[in-house]
Amino acid sequence: MNLNRFHRFSKEELNGMELPKQFTFPFFYTPHPLCRLAANRLQEYLKTQTHWYEELQKGKMMGVLIVSRHTANTNDETEIGFLAAFSGNLAHSNNLPYFVPAIYNLLDENGFFRIEEENISKINYLIKQELQSSERNEIISRIKTIKAEAETEISQYKEFMKVAKAKRDTLRNLNADRNELITESQFQKAELKRIQVRRKQEIDSVMALLSSRDEQVKAWKAERQARSIALQEKIFRHFTMLNARGESSDLCEIFASATHGMPPAGAGECAAPKLLQYAYSNDYTPLAMAEFWVGESPKDIIRRHGHFYPACKTKCEPILKWMLQGLDVEPNPLETVHQNNTFEIIYEDEWILAVNKPAGMLSVPGKTSNKSLQELVEKTYPQENKPLIIHRLDMATSGVVLFAKSPIIHTIMQSLFENRNIEKQYIAILNGEVPQKEGIVSLPLTLNPQERPLQMVDYTHGKESITHFTVQDRKNDRTRITFYPKTGRTHQLRVHSSHPDGLNAPIVGDTLYGTHADRLYLHAQSLTFTHPITGKLLQITAPCPF
Repeated sequence: MNLNRFHRFSKEELNGMELPKQFTFPFFYTPHPLCRLAANRLQEYLKTQTHWYEELQKGKMMGVLIVSRHTANTNDETEIGFLAAFSGNLAHSNNLPYFVPAIYNLLDENGFFRIEEENISKINYLIKQELQSSERNEIISRIKTIKAEAETEISQYKEFMKVAKAKRDTLRNLNADRNELITESQFQKAELKRIQVRRKQEIDSVMALLSSRDEQVKAWKAERQARSIALQEKIFRHFTMLNARGESSDLCEIFASATHGMPPAGAGECAAPKLLQYAYSNDYTPLAMAEFWVGESPKDIIRRHGHFYPACKTKCEPILKWMLQGLDVEPNPLETVHQNNTFEIIYEDEWILAVNKPAGMLSVPGKTSNKSLQELVEKTYPQENKPLIIHRLDMATSGVVLFAKSPIIHTIMQSLFENRNIEKQYIAILNGEVPQKEGIVSLPLTLNPQERPLQMVDYTHGKESITHFTVQDRKNDRTRITFYPKTGRTHQLRVHSSHPDGLNAPIVGDTLYGTHADRLYLHAQSLTFTHPITGKLLQITAPCPF
């Protein structure tokens, strides 16, 4: 056993520290104090590794696993410490001192991955050589030349025919021999066909040369794809994942049983699976786990140095659900949150209902057992007159939510939202001081397919999202701010607040893009619009609770 992978806590560090009662639910958690302590020690170690500085500055996810183990001495003591891991590779290696090793070493020079990777690289080289070859470029150039010459010749002959036809029309009016005119016309049309056929044959003969080369490239690409698929599956078969029951299953089996199909690239190489695998393989008992980011944030997703993040969904959720079997894991906080099933009606007429939704309540039914605002509102009205929810707020967001009392009003009100004819005002407290008094944030947003439901900035495929803002107050490194969103993208205000290209100050309590607090400090304070029936300007307000 390589002991430098286990980092023991001293008695002084553990003094007064309560051990975790249950293992961390990895997809929504508050880091245990021991995880924070381990993360601090790991970051201190990273500072000593100056040769990694530039690589770590670009950003890397790290993980710590709090573990216990029995010592071999006569007192049979239990040691408490932590294991550390990084996602992917670091310094072109996946097996470094201080960190747990990879579950399967893809970087082994003599392993099948390196050998097959070299074979695929050779195919890539052949494809690149062909696509850049002088012979290929000469053929393409010849095709362009012949096509241009053909187009010129055919165009010129058509112009000649046009002039000849005009002459024949004149002669026909002068009672010239019609048979001769018809013969001449038929000859010219036939000659045009002959020119077109000849030119097409010339083009086809050269195109055949290019086609044969294209077929070779196509064959190489098919071989590359087949080799890549086979290699990927072979890799996944070599990732044999353990769980706390002592059972094992490879990634293909895990993802197939989770109805995800084939595992995504990079599955099994994140920090969390590495940590659990090493613990199970070396008789450590896992107690708690956390993952945190070091370095700069990527441009598309939001990552802040030193902040803790949940395990990723796409790659890790099926794996961790398997690996955690046999451990006493905390329940999902999103499914067990204590909820006050009451709401306040803040406006009502015969067409519209407005409700002040409390934080922590779903707008519409979801996967949890908690009652949604929609369900609670429906219960207070007769079955035949159930109000229809017009728009939604995130579960963690409080504030004004509108309902329509008829399908017609529902359609009209949704149209007002879609056409941006409703002015929305939100109050938020940001973790950081925003220097501007007011301004506009405009970032193109799209779903992050690797980490649903997180959104990311994508300047190529993202949808426009615009938010006006006004700073109300700055105090103790926090900013109280009013948002006026002009669009209604998912997580728009959260991303606009936290992203480096936005305000670079996450909303307090934003567990998706910032850090945990007692609640998400975001409140939908008011909606202003022209009433669809009365035509009067209506402002509906829910006082901010913070």
